[in-house]
Order: sequence, then structure tokens, then C-alpha cells
Amino acid sequence: MRALANEIAKNLVLAGIGSLAILDDQLVTEDDPGSQFFVSELHVGMNRAAAAASQVRALNPRVAISVDMENILLKPPEFYSMFDMVIATDLDLAPFSMVNAACRFVNKPFYAAGSHGMYGFIFADLITHEYVIEREKSNIPTQLKAETMTRSIVATNAKEVNGKQVEMVTKREIYSPINLANTSPLPAEQISSRRRKLQVPPLLTCLRALWEFQTLTQQSLPSHSHTDLEIFTRLATDKHKELQLPPETLRSDFLRSFLQNVGSEIAPVTAFLGGQLAQDVINVLGQREQPIQNFLLFDGDDAKGPIYALHPIFPPLENPIM
Repeated sequence: MRALANEIAKNLVLAGIGSLAILDDQLVTEDDPGSQFFVSELHVGMNRAAAAASQVRALNPRVAISVDMENILLKPPEFYSMFDMVIATDLDLAPFSMVNAACRFVNKPFYAAGSHGMYGFIFADLITHEYVIEREKSNIPTQLKAETMTRSIVATNAKEVNGKQVEMVTKREIYSPINLANTSPLPAEQISSRRRKLQVPPLLTCLRALWEFQTLTQQSLPSHSHTDLEIFTRLATDKHKELQLPPETLRSDFLRSFLQNVGSEIAPVTAFLGGQLAQDVINVLGQREQPIQNFLLFDGDDAKGPIYALHPIFPPLENPIM
């Protein structure tokens, strides 16, 4: 229940969702009140979820708030079946993947999100999700067909609103779990153009390098030791090549900035990410509007939040092996 989770909970509760369960087994530290508005110095040493609960309830007494102080790693898949949606924040890749797999086992939508100072991300795995878009009816009939590798039009309906014909188009999106998205290529249309490759932020590379670093070293975050910096730089270079991105876009100044920000919390960044994720959750629950598909990156230095559909769909080999 760090700063990003605070923002998500605030937005969902103010929106009037029916209930919210807060799970965190960690204690409030002396640094937490500086970036988290649900706790103060008086809560230092208390469980984060329990400390924040009363302030969350005060935002909207109509929303039922429950607290769980158990380690997320101890929860069986059946635990997630009681929820409509599961949101995990500020975890390492392994627990993200474990919770995602458990949610898939019980067919529950899953979001992962994290912030590192000026940088952050939102990942969505809604498994299979249908939603409705309303638009002015065209003279050309809408065809039921695939629009992309992950999105299809599955139904249409029409109604009259203020004398105008409005078409309700039902679309279906399919998703991939985070462990597959993390090793998937960029969409073909993104890597088919050098201009588009240059627009991909190196933040994607650095996040993948960070998660690989966690797997290799069993550390959550790299230290400022020469060994850790060397390992991270090598991993980032390898991940950049895997993504088929131009070497010049992985600049040393960005690597330095990312490593300086990793693990920290900055309120404007967590506010943006929390607002975006909460709005997407509300849209998904109401089956309205296009949801995040499937990886949103936020670079606070550039104030940009591009979204990439990362799925294990690989382009054909130029020279296939016979």
C-alpha cells in the first residue's frame, strides 16, 4: 500500500465501487508519510493496509473496506475468486507473475503497476474482455471481423438517440499474461519503421532489464555498486537488442536517470498512473471504452504515456530455415 496504491484506492473509492480489499504485509516506514497521504508519522511501525484503511473509509463511507495483512505469496489461487478485479502494485516480476497466473486460474482480470520516481508502468491482463463502443451509425454496414491480432468486432446493434441512429459495436480483446508479455516483441507495425523504433522509449528496455536483474540476483533493486551497475547495463543492452531498437536510443544519461529513480516515489507520477489505472478499471467493469492493451509506459521527463500491445506474436523469418 505505497503511493501508487494510495492513488488507485482513492480514485476507485471516490468513484463509488461497491467494495475494496486492501492487502499488504509490510509495515509503515519513516519514509512512507513523505509520499503516501493515507499514513502519517503516527502510523510508523503499523501494518500499511491497516494504517491506511480508516482514511480510505473516510473518503466514501458507502464503500466497504476490508484489510488483509497476510503475505501475498501465501495466497492460493482460490483466494482471488471472490474478487471482480485484482490490482497488484510495486512488486517484483516473480510475485507479479504468480498473482497473474492465479487470477487466470480463476478467470479474474488482473492489473500490475509500478512507479520508479519519474517513471512507471501499467500492465493489463483481462484474459478475454468484451466492451461496447457507441458511435454514429454509418451508411456502410459494420462487418464482424478481426481488427487486429488481438481485437475483433463480435456484434453490432443500433438505437435512436435524439433522432439520430447510434450504433453500438461490441468488441472483444484477448490478452497475454505478464510473463509472456515481458518476453514478447513489439508489434510488427512498430518495428517495421525506423521512425517508429526511434519513438519507443528506453523505459521499456530498462523495465525488462530490471526484472531480469531481479531474477538473476534475487535482489529487488540494483545497488550503486560497480557490480550491480555493470550487470544492469549489460542486461539493458541485451534487452534493447532483443526489442530490435536502435542502439542510439539507449543513452547513458537515461540509464543513469532510471537507476537514480528506481525504487523512489514521486507524487505527480503516482497520481497520473493511479488515475489512469482506476479509470481503466471503471471502464472495464462497465464494459465501456477501449481498455489498456496491454502495456502503458509513463516517462515523467517527457510527460508521455504510450501503450504497446506486447504479445507472443512473432513476425515471420525473412529467411526461414528449410
